Amino acid sequence: MNAQPKERAIPLKVGFATKTQRVELTRIQPLKLLPKTVKATSKWQEILASISEEGLVELPVVTRMPEKPGYYLLVDGHVRIEALRELGINEVDCLVTGSDDTYTYNTMVNRISAVQDHKMILKVLDSGVPVERLARALGRSTDTIRRRARLMDGVCEDAVHLLSDTPCSGSAIAVLKRMKPLRQIEAVELMVAGQNFSVPFAQALLAATPPDMLVTAGEKGARRKETAAALARVERELTKLQLKASTLSDSYGRDVVDLTLLKAHLTHLLANTAVVKWLARNRPEYLREFQKLTEVEDIGKA
Repeated sequence: MNAQPKERAIPLKVGFATKTQRVELTRIQPLKLLPKTVKATSKWQEILASISEEGLVELPVVTRMPEKPGYYLLVDGHVRIEALRELGINEVDCLVTGSDDTYTYNTMVNRISAVQDHKMILKVLDSGVPVERLARALGRSTDTIRRRARLMDGVCEDAVHLLSDTPCSGSAIAVLKRMKPLRQIEAVELMVAGQNFSVPFAQALLAATPPDMLVTAGEKGARRKETAAALARVERELTKLQLKASTLSDSYGRDVVDLTLLKAHLTHLLANTAVVKWLARNRPEYLREFQKLTEVEDIGKA
């Protein structure tokens, strides 16, 4: 029998340099401008406090500028770099990538849910970290940390599991705690099915809950008034959802048309050798993105 030919090993392409690079902040050029209101957000305060207390947890990602040796384009980490400048830090260790693919970093982001935040805080506290230190690192008060640690007290495990990857807020979870476990599961399933995790919707579900499914039943007269108000809230929430879906559908069609026209225009421009040479010499990062867009076959599915 003939021996089977061995499969050739395919070399693995590494997306990042194997070592981090120490870079001065003055040599890092951002690819976008941060909104002026970013420093007024709680997320900014949290990042600033975390870097001040613990240092950088996630390194910024940069790519080399071919036309300026020693200088870098900032692919990911714009808020972190601005926070370092705010703290008076002049250098930072960076991950160096061979491409400026900002889409993956800036668009495909998984936000931490309230349930995940609760579990992470519990894990840190269980490991022996003082509440005060954790509060400083997250830019929150000690009362907020303790409240987050108790967030899921009174919520059954099945409901916690359903809420794990949802944007359900702590206020909505507090409403669920007033229901018995079986009703909690039913309410969460309705919230997940409708992708509506707002507090008014949770309150509407609470008001529509039979008294025997509540942890503490209210008076019958008050219950009837709450139910009527709850139904009105549900109708308003559904109307908002329908309006939002209709708006998204309309804007999607317009966006596809605009992108199709833009692609055709860029294809025409890149057919001009002089334009391509100028972009390659002066704006190579723009040229790469334009070429990627012209290579997309179906704009509607991109």
